[in-house]
Amino acid sequence: MLTNMKKIIPATKKIRKMTLKRLQNIALYYLERFETSADNLRQVLKRRVFDYARQTSDFDVAEAEQWIEDIVEKMVRLGYINDNRYAEFKIDGYLNAGKPERYIRQKMMQKGIGEDIVDEVLQNREFDEKEMALRFAQKKKIGPWRTDEENRKLNRQKDLAALVRAGFGYDIAQQILAIETIDDF
Repeated sequence: MLTNMKKIIPATKKIRKMTLKRLQNIALYYLERFETSADNLRQVLKRRVFDYARQTSDFDVAEAEQWIEDIVEKMVRLGYINDNRYAEFKIDGYLNAGKPERYIRQKMMQKGIGEDIVDEVLQNREFDEKEMALRFAQKKKIGPWRTDEENRKLNRQKDLAALVRAGFGYDIAQQILAIETIDDF
């Protein structure tokens, strides 16, 4: 009975050759969809090159890395990538989401944005970390937004840990949890 059944073999995906032109097209397609920093685009392209190199043994990775540097430089020169613009866009989004300054700095560092750019953007923004912590607590229904007093006491350490893990300072987290009712703020 098994001899009559055909084996189902998954079709292997054809590997497209990695060239300078293809890498440029990958970069442009990525930039069409996402605002990014120069370092982040570099990381995206390197991932694609290394995936290709892993499947093709005779591929020159050093040459491809030079292509990546040339492409990133060209995109910056053409204005498709601007680290200041990207930092402003992302920081505004994080602030609107109620993210704390520590979280924002960490995320910007991961994306390759310099500390000086982050400092400059944050100086030009008005934000209150306590207000953001209140928004976070409301969103997560912790602290004063818990249903009853007994539930609040039982979960105080959990709530404190959640606020600190989110990037808020210990003192701000304690202030949020000290609020008795939602009407107090």
